[in-house]
Amino acid sequence: MLMLALHAAPVALDVDFHSQVAPVLMEHCFECHGGEQSKGGFSINTLELILDKEAAVRGDASASLLIELIEDDDEDFAMPPVGKARLTDEEIGVLRSWIDEGLAWEDGFTFAKSRYSPPLLPRVPELPEAVDGRGNAIDRIIDAFQREHGVARAERADDAAFYRRLSLDLLGTLPDPADVARFVKDEGPEKRAGLVDQLLAENVDYARHWLTFWNDLLRNDYTGTGYITGGRKSVSNWLYGALLENKPYDQLAAELLSPTEESRGFADGIRWRGDVNASQTTEIQFAQNVGQVFLGINIKCASCHDSFIDRWTLDDAYGLAAITSERPLEQFRCDKPTGEMATPKWLFPELGQIDPEAPRADRLRQLAALMTSPDNGRFTRTVVNRFVHRMLGRGIVEPVDAMQTEPWSADLLDYLAVRFAGDGYDLKALLGLIAKSEAYGAQTVKRGEASIDTDYRFAGPLVKRMTAEQFVDGIRQVTGTQTTDVAAKFSALEIEKEAGYVGRTAGTRASMLPTDFLQRSLGRPFREQVVTQRPQELTGLQALDLANGEALNGMLQAGAAELMSRHGELGTGGLVEVIFQRALSRGPSEAERTVSRALVGEPMAAAGIEDLLWSVFMLPEFQLVR
Repeated sequence: MLMLALHAAPVALDVDFHSQVAPVLMEHCFECHGGEQSKGGFSINTLELILDKEAAVRGDASASLLIELIEDDDEDFAMPPVGKARLTDEEIGVLRSWIDEGLAWEDGFTFAKSRYSPPLLPRVPELPEAVDGRGNAIDRIIDAFQREHGVARAERADDAAFYRRLSLDLLGTLPDPADVARFVKDEGPEKRAGLVDQLLAENVDYARHWLTFWNDLLRNDYTGTGYITGGRKSVSNWLYGALLENKPYDQLAAELLSPTEESRGFADGIRWRGDVNASQTTEIQFAQNVGQVFLGINIKCASCHDSFIDRWTLDDAYGLAAITSERPLEQFRCDKPTGEMATPKWLFPELGQIDPEAPRADRLRQLAALMTSPDNGRFTRTVVNRFVHRMLGRGIVEPVDAMQTEPWSADLLDYLAVRFAGDGYDLKALLGLIAKSEAYGAQTVKRGEASIDTDYRFAGPLVKRMTAEQFVDGIRQVTGTQTTDVAAKFSALEIEKEAGYVGRTAGTRASMLPTDFLQRSLGRPFREQVVTQRPQELTGLQALDLANGEALNGMLQAGAAELMSRHGELGTGGLVEVIFQRALSRGPSEAERTVSRALVGEPMAAAGIEDLLWSVFMLPEFQLVR
């Protein structure tokens, strides 16, 4: 074969998959190797299929068969075949750079035609009969699902493990050892349900913990690269108050879409420094964020061109963006002006439509009404799926931002969505329903490929990693240290004072403070974009920071000093017991006790306590929610 590698024009690094690579593959490869076509047994539908056929070698375009074929001049081997338009030098350069840079592939993307069309209207499924007294509707649906698919029912988690998991999931805090001991001794049949209600009533810790989820989702509290003064308005005060009072979700969403002065930061988006491409204007950010946050729709692809992933078009994206625009909005395709002006419009005309002639404020009110309409099942399905993901470790639809994907249990998704609306869009009631199910209270399942498999079968809640905020707060709880950092981003403590709220944990929680190096390393995002799922895998950088990072070492030193000051009279054995009970909700085993006492020393030494704290905090048992 005659290789013509020198024909490819040089292309800048950091090739973007959806705006540069996917259009080339769609234009030149899809007809024969995409969708339902796989000529020669080769399909480009997913990255896995490309790699399975060894068509591309990560990091080495020159060794990749894909490049060899598209550069070949021999008509017996060249691709595309004779009669089809050949790739330009620039297009070949894009593919070369893509391969050399590691074959980035957008999550959830496929060239395959989706055979599943998600419903829009709410649907009330018929509940199966309760078995073995398991009357929670979630258990009735899941039990029937497991019987149908031959999945064994998971055993119940023990009481101490349940308490620790529930406290971390609902409040983001470790439980008090004395509370755990009382709970374990309690033999009442309704004690788990009672604990759920008790924790959900702790409004301050609930609000402080769920700030993490909502800040990620709403791109709140962003101060990263490209930010300019006044370029992003915080919604922290408004959000914290909404969580404290458990504002109904339909009202919360309406106030973000048709905002007050306090809540307008989400709709305004981020005003970046300097020039940006057309897909990052504040109006297009609005369309992208509204679609992703409230509907689980990827508008990002459609912000540049008609989407390759689902039905959404450039016209749809700009129609949604035009609802918030103060000026006539010209459409751009792949950052090039088309000369066409966008008309304000809603994505689901079956539910109604925006008046394009109405003033902006009225258009936003119309959008809020359409979004929160009782007939908009997509709105309720999306949020209940997010909360199932948070509590059980996996959504009913996965990924949670790809709601066009078929759910593993449509009945469970639809039941929860209808029940949520019937309960007045009460987020705490939704959490309570999930937490009171035997499905949630079962022993956890190790996270693996099955957690993202399209043939997923629910076998129990998946093990989750602590968030960065939970990890930092957990260390402060165990050691008794706290922060009263005045750099908190908002006046949450004043809100609490005025409302008479009292939290179970002293000081300011990590979610209320600016991020730091340790938290960023552990996965706390900059929030320049919507984040709905933080990574569950430990990275090399995280391992290094946890092994000898300056921030963690400082916390260990302060913690050791505090523990010696407060509990020195207990002696080494007593201090070891305190640390284990606070961190793991259990006492140490004999082997752990022996090693721990040796680390701390007798008499105890501050350096020894630091070593013990580090050893305990590095245990998977501490860092995992299970």
